[in-house]
Amino acid sequence: MAEQNWLAARFEENRAHLCAVAYRMLGSANEADDAVQESWLRLSRADADGIENLGGWLTTVVAHVCLDMLRSRKTRSEEALANESGEERPAAQTEAADPEREAILADSVGLAMLVVLDRLTPAERLAFVLHDMFAVPFEEIAEIAGRSPEATRQLASRARRRVQGAPISGEANRAEQRRVADAFLAALRAGDFQALVSVLDPDVVFRADAFSAAGGAAREIHGAETWAQQALVYSRGARHVQAALVDGEVGLILAPRGKLMRVLKFVFEGGKIKQIEVIGEPERLREMEFAVLGE
Repeated sequence: MAEQNWLAARFEENRAHLCAVAYRMLGSANEADDAVQESWLRLSRADADGIENLGGWLTTVVAHVCLDMLRSRKTRSEEALANESGEERPAAQTEAADPEREAILADSVGLAMLVVLDRLTPAERLAFVLHDMFAVPFEEIAEIAGRSPEATRQLASRARRRVQGAPISGEANRAEQRRVADAFLAALRAGDFQALVSVLDPDVVFRADAFSAAGGAAREIHGAETWAQQALVYSRGARHVQAALVDGEVGLILAPRGKLMRVLKFVFEGGKIKQIEVIGEPERLREMEFAVLGE
């Protein structure tokens, strides 16, 4: 009993780290908790005397568990998409047992980062999360992934390119787009009508797809003041919005708890937003490329 208590105490010392790894691997607090619990069960059945580095051993175990969960999730998703008679439930509608905790975790990682991580293959996600976020050597990741160290290094490199993106426009142009998009988002979050109007072209055109306008919302609005008046109604939801690269251009994503729901694509002109397009159709969202904007 004393040995089991000692083992439980050592596990608790590593719990926060394991939760951080699992959440970044899975993007779900509930699934991360399940993965961490499974790592404890495996530890309790293992010969602890033969474990030299308990923290490293637990990291490897939880990474193995997460990789299996990601692969299983991918298989289920592919089966659901292949089943034309059934409808796959959008990930954004999945209920969280503790929405507030999930929101805090998502904010700590970054909404855009979670959206991009969700687009990686399980092996890419494993390599990127463990190496780039937690500095685990490629040799150790290779054993988990069942690949050579060089192949694992390539997985991380490929994932890193997808996370960072390859913008279509030049760096200077992207910086200007970022400035305008950030000002737009700040005004929306603050509910500041004048500040919002100031970043819009007076003749701005707003368009929403049918999915986004479900429930009777307008699909097209003309004019900065007209649109701003209506947009401020949704200012509370702006906490779930973050700037990101969308198909190589600066845009905004609405991703509560890191689950992508809407994309705002902009056309910029003269330092202002000339057009706004809101996209929520799942098929279109799946076709888009996303990347994380650096600070």
